[in-house]
Amino acid sequence: MSSTNSGYSATDIITFIGVPLAVLGVLPILYNTVATLAALSKIKRMLRHGRLTALIRSDVVNRVIEVELPRYAVTPCDRFTDTELYWRPSRQPSFIPGGSWTTFNWRTRAIGAKTQRLEYADQLRQPQVDVAFDELVAYLLDLGAVPDAHGWKLLRSTGLWTPTGCSLMSSPDGFHNALTIAPLDDSDGHLSLKANWSSDWTTRDFSSLPPYWIRLPPPITRVSEAVDPVKEASTSKEDPEVEDVEKGKAKEHINSRKASLDSIQKQAEKNSKASITCQISTNGLISAMSQEDGALFSTANLQGLHVEHLRVRSGKSDGVWFASFATAFGTTSQTILWNYKIPDEILNFARRDTVPCGVLVLLGIVDESQTPAWASNYNANEEASELFFKRTAEQRIAVQAESQMPPPQREIAARQRMQKEMNQRMQDMRDRMRLDSQRRETRTSEALQSPKWDTKLVADHNLQWLRQRGDGDAGVIFHFDASLPLRSVAGMLLHRMVLDGEFAASICRMLDLWKAWADNGGMRKSDLEALYERQELFALASLLVALVRDTVTAHEGTLSLDLQECLRIWKTVRLG
Repeated sequence: MSSTNSGYSATDIITFIGVPLAVLGVLPILYNTVATLAALSKIKRMLRHGRLTALIRSDVVNRVIEVELPRYAVTPCDRFTDTELYWRPSRQPSFIPGGSWTTFNWRTRAIGAKTQRLEYADQLRQPQVDVAFDELVAYLLDLGAVPDAHGWKLLRSTGLWTPTGCSLMSSPDGFHNALTIAPLDDSDGHLSLKANWSSDWTTRDFSSLPPYWIRLPPPITRVSEAVDPVKEASTSKEDPEVEDVEKGKAKEHINSRKASLDSIQKQAEKNSKASITCQISTNGLISAMSQEDGALFSTANLQGLHVEHLRVRSGKSDGVWFASFATAFGTTSQTILWNYKIPDEILNFARRDTVPCGVLVLLGIVDESQTPAWASNYNANEEASELFFKRTAEQRIAVQAESQMPPPQREIAARQRMQKEMNQRMQDMRDRMRLDSQRRETRTSEALQSPKWDTKLVADHNLQWLRQRGDGDAGVIFHFDASLPLRSVAGMLLHRMVLDGEFAASICRMLDLWKAWADNGGMRKSDLEALYERQELFALASLLVALVRDTVTAHEGTLSLDLQECLRIWKTVRLG
């Protein structure tokens, strides 16, 4: 009755109550849809601004957005072929968290993908990239970044527990951070870093020598006076009446060959007068390029050189020797970063006393008065005088005895005496030669057992010996200005080793011989004979060994040692 009296039926009442309730039930779905679409729009805008390609899936009912972004491994652009990209930062870096690596231009390689389930756009993270730690540090150093000694020391001591935001490298002015520790959210156990750079901070350019590279000065070259047989043949007079086709073809062949040889010879002469820049890695020499003095360090001014004979190979020590000498030449007290570690056996060899001072006397490099007493002293003049007086006295006694004889017997006795004196002189000469040979052998043995000098002292005397020779001396294989110091001469030697494979092999064979007698207890007579035959090679090799001996060793707690140790521990890092 009440429903009839009120004018509403039960159906109407259910409708009045049910419809609003149904609308209220749909509102959350509508809200999730609107919020998801808004977040999706913002995410697409962020990805578009960062120039990122992503696969996006959304569930508007459950308010879930899935974003699948590729993960990359990156390396710096090539310094010579990608000059513009190498030196300037990216024009449109990504501002999405984890995308600080887009500050620079990289060579990228996709290595996978990462899927993120998001509810809000602010939760979007750009996957970090894998990059070789040494390449990253070398790149920043090449741009002009300055290492932070405190940050590297802290990273070495605490590892992954290094506080977030700790600075490893800063801008040249020291007011901004260029490389810092980042959160470990996306690192998967790797060291996580964050990069920052501005084009105003770049203080170096392509004319600067990059890290891990060294520059070798050219040696003094002499104009060859040898006549080129091909050139001589081409300049000889020809019979103008000869019209034979075969001779014409032969002439064209000779001219073509002459042009080819001239081009090769001109390029070789050009390389011999130009500086050489070498790239040294952990595995030794990578490449060498010829660069004219005063030219900019760019691709247009560089000529690639053949370096196969100096690469590190198993069974051959040439590459190890060259990489060690080049590292020693390019390392100074100011060097922060270097790649190749000189083997301990070569360092120990260079810092040991291995050359007997008596051997240097026998070679004519050192005067015996400059060495400690090592040889037995003989007075040959006194011995010769005693023998002369003895033979004279014997002759006088024999002549007196002959004077008392009858004439026939006197003649016979005189002939016998003269024959005996002649035989005695021959015997004395043989005895003297045998004694001299024994004394030379004794002197050689004493020289091999004489006190050993250190490599630096040996190199100084060898350098003086090399300077005293004239450029016109026959057999001289290496020429240099006598006023140059040892380090400059060693750099020129390395320059020659890059261009001349036979010369490099000769130097390395001498070094192998030297190291062999140093490791086997001392020099032997056969080693001394080898030095007699190749004395100049030994003198030149000693300059290079002295270079390794003087290599500055980083002390514990210094920036260079902390940085090198961190690069050794973390080969690959996550940058973002």
